[in-house]
Amino acid sequence: MKMEKAILASITMQENKVHGSAAVFNCDTKEEMEAVAANLEAILDGIAHRLSDQLYIIVKH
Repeated sequence: MKMEKAILASITMQENKVHGSAAVFNCDTKEEMEAVAANLEAILDGIAHRLSDQLYIIVKH
């Protein structure tokens, strides 16, 4: 089975605002969020999208 169009992970500095079944990575700084998003993008073979200054998601298209 091939997974298409799914949110694989969320990266945030506000853990109380992110819920769901995808993995959630909590970070302390904006720089840490950017680094985690870049690494997960490569590891998960997805695309990182910044939804706000405190939230990224990794999406599989």
